[in-house]
Amino acid sequence: MSTAEGEADGAPGLVPPRERGATRIADRVVAKIASQAAREAVGPLPQDAEPPYASVVVHHDDTARVRVHLELGYPGDIGGRCGQVRRQVIERVSGLVGMQVPEVAVRVERLHPAALDESRGRTR
Repeated sequence: MSTAEGEADGAPGLVPPRERGATRIADRVVAKIASQAAREAVGPLPQDAEPPYASVVVHHDDTARVRVHLELGYPGDIGGRCGQVRRQVIERVSGLVGMQVPEVAVRVERLHPAALDESRGRTR
């Protein structure tokens, strides 16, 4: 790079952004962030439920496609909680690593029924 090029970019002697390189964030790091975001969104889990986990595929270092696996209590608003997980994952991944998240697939692996109320024979 000549001095004229560096000065043309506004700062004498600095390497232009296009020539500096890039930071690559590993898929597993993004998956950990997405898993934590899903845990935050789901809230308290049934006693024997596994915590949410995520798998991620990063495309072109700026886009992440996320798949979240979780277990939920039942009865409950399953669709609402899945929507909450999607929003939280998008917000956290976008905010922390600066990636676009066009897709968050939420898979409910298991539903945990509420404790049975023996006196009434109903779930509570």
